Amino acid sequence: MKVQIFDTTLRDGEQAPGNTMEPEEKLLIAKNLERIGVDIVEAGFPASSAEDFLGCKLIGENLQKSIVCGLARCNEKDIDSVYNALKNAHNPAIHIFAPTSDLHIEKKLNLDRASVLNLIKKSISHSRRYFKTIYFGLEDAVRSDKDFLCEVIEVISEFKTDCIIFADTIGYSQPEEIGSFVKHFIDKFPKEKFGVHCHNDLGLATANTLSAIKNGVRHVQVTVNGIGERAGNTSLEEIITAIIARKDYYSDVSVAIDTKGIMEISHLVYKTVGREASFEKPIVGVNAFRHEAGIHIDGIMKETKTYELVDPKLFGVKKKFVFGRHSGKQDKLK
Repeated sequence: MKVQIFDTTLRDGEQAPGNTMEPEEKLLIAKNLERIGVDIVEAGFPASSAEDFLGCKLIGENLQKSIVCGLARCNEKDIDSVYNALKNAHNPAIHIFAPTSDLHIEKKLNLDRASVLNLIKKSISHSRRYFKTIYFGLEDAVRSDKDFLCEVIEVISEFKTDCIIFADTIGYSQPEEIGSFVKHFIDKFPKEKFGVHCHNDLGLATANTLSAIKNGVRHVQVTVNGIGERAGNTSLEEIITAIIARKDYYSDVSVAIDTKGIMEISHLVYKTVGREASFEKPIVGVNAFRHEAGIHIDGIMKETKTYELVDPKLFGVKKKFVFGRHSGKQDKLK
């Protein structure tokens, strides 16, 4: 079964300090996301600024295949803003979210559980006036009471939304833990489609997302290069490559992404936010397909699989041997 790729580079990725993008820059990235086969592009949070509104509008009107969605809190103003930004989009959708942990409900919103359930009902009902496709995100879901989450899901289920997304908002979960968590709800609500949105505060966003996939999730929210709030989000390139490289392990799922376009869009995103790839970043890092150790070079020359999990050609790049002090051959670069 295909895993649905929901890319939030232009929304959650942009929210991190220093990652601000202009509407035209966001449009260029969005076109590249569509070109490589991303299913859903989250274009922004229209109610947050005039620039975000314009970015959503431009992307919605220019993308032909990918679904384009905007983010909204559970209030009519936000929902109306997403509609107005995307009313001329080819494939519009809305991504609404509500906090479900008692910590967020009580301390952030100064509300109670009953009020949140009411907000969810009202917001989805209002969204149905405009949108055929609705995604509903449960903020801080992994720290929420499971019985209350069941109440929330039952309410959302009445409206037949397209996906209910569990958010690990502060990167709290451990892989085995989130796997068990999502399976509990998948088993309890077999007619619902569930997704995950994982943050990388403990360096586990990709591992947590893959664990969720292994346990039945078929919608994942990612960003190019893993950019996003604080330590970032689940990396698009890491999820795609893991599923392809370990198809023996992920035998019941597939992805439909043109991997040869990943490097180009990675470089574009880094350039847009004024950064460079780290040397050790998986897949898109400077050293991801470079080798200096003589033992490694010798092994690869005989059989590439000795030290390369995936063929660099999958991403349209070439391996590179650096003949430095660790190779036994000095001052040569091939």
